[in-house]
Amino acid sequence: MRNHPLIVTLKKLRGNARGCVYTEPLWGIPFNLYAPYASVYMLAFGLTDGQIGLITTLGTLCQIFWMALSGAITDKLGRRRTTLIFDLISWSIPCLIWAFARDFTSFLLAAVVNSVLRVTQNSWQLLLVEDTDPDLLVDVYSWVYIAGLLAAFVSPLTGPLIGRFDLIPTMRGLYLLSFVMMTIKFILTNAMTTETRQGLIRMQETQSQPLFAVLCEYPDVLRQILRSPATLFTAGLLIILNIGNTIRGTFWSILVTEKLRIPAHHLALYPFARSVTMLLFFFLFMPRLARMDVRRPMIVGFWGLILSQLLLILVPIKSYGWLMLSTIIEAASVPVASTLLDKLFIVTIDEQERARITAILYVVILALTSPFGWIAGQLSEIDRCLPFVLNIVLLGLGIVLLYLAIRATQGRSQEFAA
Repeated sequence: MRNHPLIVTLKKLRGNARGCVYTEPLWGIPFNLYAPYASVYMLAFGLTDGQIGLITTLGTLCQIFWMALSGAITDKLGRRRTTLIFDLISWSIPCLIWAFARDFTSFLLAAVVNSVLRVTQNSWQLLLVEDTDPDLLVDVYSWVYIAGLLAAFVSPLTGPLIGRFDLIPTMRGLYLLSFVMMTIKFILTNAMTTETRQGLIRMQETQSQPLFAVLCEYPDVLRQILRSPATLFTAGLLIILNIGNTIRGTFWSILVTEKLRIPAHHLALYPFARSVTMLLFFFLFMPRLARMDVRRPMIVGFWGLILSQLLLILVPIKSYGWLMLSTIIEAASVPVASTLLDKLFIVTIDEQERARITAILYVVILALTSPFGWIAGQLSEIDRCLPFVLNIVLLGLGIVLLYLAIRATQGRSQEFAA
């Protein structure tokens, strides 16, 4: 086990990659403890499926605004400083709001503040990768996912806590725990990292420019994006996966508790199984895919996600076994579809303009994703399976897009190599 490629990579990490990866469990563990119950928590205060979907959509619209500014903010303040400031705003403060929330307004306020996460999503990713050996990126991203999956070993505690103390007190406690752990994480990451070489260059170049003057240069960057087919294909796939993640993250627990009649205190079984499956997949299979043309394994991942969603909508009431099978298939498919796409996104964009290209692409991705929280909420009020039918259709489009990408870039597979 000590010679496993992922273990070797973890030991070899230095500098910013080490600071980002080693502290990530302090964010991933609390997030994965409360996330499966977030929608059920809102239902407990009387919110409807439509209101929950509306909060998701409005939060995403706010994220578009912050993502549009993220590249310019990251270039002017630097990757490291931006990450600290906006992590504290976008996670520490919302955790406190969620802990004391009582109605639609408080949940909406938390979503609006949490939308600032799009700034730190840009800056933290650049802090992680810019001075990191490209050959290590798949393993580095694998460890970022694994850090969150470590919640698997404590998430089973959530169910008994809900059974003993009820849903609302337990969730309030988890949000307060998240506030403490995440705040410590942000401070430690800042202490263990330094500004990247490219970050220092961009800080110097933009030092005398007002923030909105930096934004005025975006049309030139957009033209650069449109001239890169690889980047455009990657953006299309990110849109599809983002929509799917929004739907699954918001409506899975609602479907399971309200339609399948699985008690809330049993929900922790499924994040546990999902996390363990993904951990095994990362260690047993991902190292073998690390240097392949990523598109073909991603097709398999997309087909797996379709199968998992199809099983989910066909699960009989109170059928724990079928629901577990759907969960395990999804968990085995996510690493292939998501982790390889993360690296593909980084290697297909110009390293000198990563901050602004990332900002522009995510603005487009979020703009196209934002209506789907509301759309899925309306579909869920008709039938709680319909959001997942929509997921199946979108994942099918993703497979078509991957095949088109392969055909359009024949002879240039090195551009898509992991």
